[in-house]
Amino acid sequence: MAVREGSLEAPTRHPIEWKSDQFWDKQDLEQELERVYDICHGCRRCVSLCDSFPTLFDLVDESDTMEVDGVDKADYIKVVDQCYMCDLCYMTKCPYVPPHEWNVDFPHLMLRAKAQRFKEEGVPFRDKVLTNTDGVGKLATIPLVDITVNALNKSTGFRKVLESTLGVHQEAPVPEYHRNTLRKRAAGMVKPIEPVPMNGTTGKLALYATCYGNYNTPGIGEDFMKVFQHNGVMIDIVPREACCGMPKFDLGDLEAVDTLKQQNIPVLARLADEGYDLTAPIPSCVLMYKQELPLLYPDDPEVQKVKEAFFDPFEYLWLRHKEGGLKTEFPNTLGDVAWQVSCHLRVQNIGLKTRDVLNLVPDTEVHAQERCSGHDGTYAVKKETRAKSIKIGRPIVRKVDQLEPKYLASDCPMAAVHIANLSEKVDEATHPMTLLRMAYGL
Repeated sequence: MAVREGSLEAPTRHPIEWKSDQFWDKQDLEQELERVYDICHGCRRCVSLCDSFPTLFDLVDESDTMEVDGVDKADYIKVVDQCYMCDLCYMTKCPYVPPHEWNVDFPHLMLRAKAQRFKEEGVPFRDKVLTNTDGVGKLATIPLVDITVNALNKSTGFRKVLESTLGVHQEAPVPEYHRNTLRKRAAGMVKPIEPVPMNGTTGKLALYATCYGNYNTPGIGEDFMKVFQHNGVMIDIVPREACCGMPKFDLGDLEAVDTLKQQNIPVLARLADEGYDLTAPIPSCVLMYKQELPLLYPDDPEVQKVKEAFFDPFEYLWLRHKEGGLKTEFPNTLGDVAWQVSCHLRVQNIGLKTRDVLNLVPDTEVHAQERCSGHDGTYAVKKETRAKSIKIGRPIVRKVDQLEPKYLASDCPMAAVHIANLSEKVDEATHPMTLLRMAYGL
């Protein structure tokens, strides 16, 4: 039987068998890496996505055989180091994902390699700090500590020391910390609104603040509260939460992911039982609950319950709009908006709902830019990968500069800041929910 080129079916994601002995078998991993690398070498259509694929192809092309069998297995990890789990190769490029018989899942193979290395070698102290987003946020928002941290992060001298000692690039933008966190602000914003179920939504929403949304950009969460309340949705803050686990997932620290799951899932599942829908201001956190945790725990009914209750915020608004649940009287216009479609939003397969909602605003045109920003969690702040992150982000920066929009936006605030930092025409970025709040005049 001839091997079929490509796959016509929708991609199928298999559970991550991280608790099996085979998952942790080093020899089996090397064999699977060689098999998948050979398929990628013969295809090469993912070369423009990230640096994993150019790294692999360079290793092959510079080997004695110019095939994967000529690559030293000790160099396999160099490919893994450049993967930041964006999932775009799986969801948008690869023709050999399941149900194709070659069964290629490149991101989750990289996860397996990261997990084995983490278990055997651990990671540098810098990476532990950068991925401990909740712990750093709690420390940095202590009164007076927040002032000191923010001042130091703006100091050129301190940033040089931070680069030389911790490996955080001195030119990489780092977020500001707010002691008046989102969780504190939202507590006084909740309004008694009678929920109206509509188009698969309950009209009763719990906002999962996220580490970044809580400590670094609390104003975005306030905009969430105002916009959803304006549209008749009863919105409250999740009563207790920890980091979603995506930063630790990216490291391959699956035990830490498990610990965070045990803290979060009971709280979120209980909210789902009480009739709440769930949302979050960061696409990566939404993806963690809608895809990665369900694949790590396919037999856990509580995890699956949370998955079904979680919505992207603009997906939620658009669902309600289709049944007349979104107010479309906008006193303010937005003009041209350059909107970067963040990677972890694209791979959710919900369409460009942020664009669709913002385009309801009169005299507004949203220009969707479906390219990676190059920020990718901690990739853009590490000394050793900062230059590569800039290279990956350059195409979308050029498009933004050519457009010279009134606003630059991305559902991922970190991606938007990274683009604005590299742009010659745009000074700052604005979250799409903030734009919607502005259009409503709230």
